[in-house]
Amino acid sequence: MILHFCPRAEWDAALASGVYRADSLETQGFIHCSTPEQVHIPATFLARGRTDLVLLVLEEALLPVPVVWEDGDPPDPGGMQFPHLYAPIPVEAVSGVHPWTPEPDGSFSPPRFLTG
Repeated sequence: MILHFCPRAEWDAALASGVYRADSLETQGFIHCSTPEQVHIPATFLARGRTDLVLLVLEEALLPVPVVWEDGDPPDPGGMQFPHLYAPIPVEAVSGVHPWTPEPDGSFSPPRFLTG
């Protein structure tokens, strides 16, 4: 399972246009994605305390190009790699949208509703 988190307003805009384009697609050339077990790491690093996030569940078979597994930015000390998508996400490739709120200290935990 591949996930991407974003502000609810950005997802709502994608619904209207039919495609989701993260800012990183323009600045870095790809959209940052994660597995359910690792998504809390970049969320805490990049979006600590944000209460407007949603988790998008992506159907890999419906993405326009395959994801590429690469080092994070910055690279994980343990060598963990993350899935990166070098294309916009068609809204049809999103099979689930889940509100995701931080813990009281602002950090994010792995999404229990997806990991069990």
